[in-house]
Amino acid sequence: MKVILLQDEKKLGKKGDIINASDGYARNYILPKGIGVEATPANINDLKLQKANAKKVADEKLEEAKALSEKLSSLIITTSIKTGSGGRAFGSISSKEIAESCKEQHGITLDKKKIVLDEAIKAPGTYNVPIKLHPEVTGALRVKVEEA
Repeated sequence: MKVILLQDEKKLGKKGDIINASDGYARNYILPKGIGVEATPANINDLKLQKANAKKVADEKLEEAKALSEKLSSLIITTSIKTGSGGRAFGSISSKEIAESCKEQHGITLDKKKIVLDEAIKAPGTYNVPIKLHPEVTGALRVKVEEA
């Protein structure tokens, strides 16, 4: 019996795969547990439509990420850090502060987890901070740190 898997199953396959299973295994295990459905022409057509829709949504998200990357490359975020004598900084600029400054200054909401800081910003200056917007798109944001 041909079965379309509705979820990832370790020994059978991934979600959306069409597999051949013995009739008894399909009727007694796969179908009752909701792991899969019988591969009728209607169900196969539904699967094709779902895959096409998922591809369309993924393409739209990729285009949005590319557009946001271009927009971020032209922006400059300004933050300040307290410094003592000799230019030594008290603390550092974190990804959370960069995300908050971006929202305040330009109205763009960024997830702090997507901001990639190799090491904390601890000195005044201008830095290019990479931002992982999508698995295929990495943008860059310029952050200007001033003394307070």
